[in-house]
Amino acid sequence: MVLDVDFVRSQFPAFKSAGLAGQAFFENAGGSYTCGAVIDRLTRFYTDRKVQPYAPYEASALAGAEMDEARARLAAMMGVEADEVSFGPSTSANTYVLAQALRRLITDTGGAVVVTNQDHEANSGVWRRLAEDGVEVREWKVDPQTGHLDLGALQPLLADGAVRMVCFPHCSNVVAELNPVAEICAMARAAGAFTCVDGVSYAPHGFPDMTALGADIYLFSAYKTYGPHQGIMVMRRAVGAALPAQCHYFNADTLYKRFTPAGPDHAQVAACAGMADYIDALYAHHIPGGTAGPLARNNAVHDLMRAHEVRLLQPLLDHLAARNDLRLIGPRDAGRRAPTVAVALDRAAEPVAAELAKHGIMAGGGDFYAVRPLQAMGVDVAQGVLRLSFVHYTTEAEVTRLVAALDAVL
Repeated sequence: MVLDVDFVRSQFPAFKSAGLAGQAFFENAGGSYTCGAVIDRLTRFYTDRKVQPYAPYEASALAGAEMDEARARLAAMMGVEADEVSFGPSTSANTYVLAQALRRLITDTGGAVVVTNQDHEANSGVWRRLAEDGVEVREWKVDPQTGHLDLGALQPLLADGAVRMVCFPHCSNVVAELNPVAEICAMARAAGAFTCVDGVSYAPHGFPDMTALGADIYLFSAYKTYGPHQGIMVMRRAVGAALPAQCHYFNADTLYKRFTPAGPDHAQVAACAGMADYIDALYAHHIPGGTAGPLARNNAVHDLMRAHEVRLLQPLLDHLAARNDLRLIGPRDAGRRAPTVAVALDRAAEPVAAELAKHGIMAGGGDFYAVRPLQAMGVDVAQGVLRLSFVHYTTEAEVTRLVAALDAVL
């Protein structure tokens, strides 16, 4: 079975937009197009239900019900309980709140935290700043040539049993290698540590199966998974109970409120149910009459997405690897990485992205808040990298256009 890209693109109003006609979008790692189901729900909420939710009148009851629906359906897709999913203004904000909770826990009981230098700054900087309060921060370092995180280098950091949290990415937003999340989580658990996985750069390529991954906390951004600008946090009950609450005291016994210091954006939370609508629509189209439950439907769609992306990615990687005027960051094997491709050039990357725009290619240049991994690999951060990122709605013809444009510009 192969992904029906025409059907996929029919679900996104952006592909019918006159303002975007003739352009190929290759900066999806910065934020994806929004699916129609999300836009419809957001419009309905703002039009019919933009009132304080959970009050005893109809518009309010419907507003609250839609918010609850979003949480319940996303949780079911990922194989967790509804109260293990919470929303915040962004993944960066959610991570900040988590770091403050861990600071209090370690201040009270002692311990250390492990971070990597492969991460986006959102899942690195907030944890590192705990050192200012006396928390021991241990760094799991990438290979300076490949950007790879070696499991053998993690084991010594965990050996004394002092680590309380291991923070690492499912994949980096510039290296893009898929880290072995389940294996890392098992190692951390055996050492008595919780895990916090930054899934922002992976979730656009398939929502996680939390049971398979074994993570205690998994973070991602809805605006990169075809939804509104919300941060989504999956937190298992055990870690939720262990970490000190960061909310109004009277909300502390409700897990999905426990690490939400302020009220969420009601309309955007409700609209997140549209992401589940979209996954279900893809499943129903590709597997007519299928009767799988939410998690199995999600996993089936995940596999369709990944197979399509890998097929399109390998020729692009091969083309870039053959050039001697650039450095391709991360694995050359499409099956080992996300379709987020960063290349270091012999010049500043942002002007190159501007030249690509003249060819109808929307891409980005810069450091993408990945200063630490770029520095670790010896990349000139002032010049940055050219980043070419796509998702499952990208077509083979668009990748061909990208390759031709790169040849013309480089």
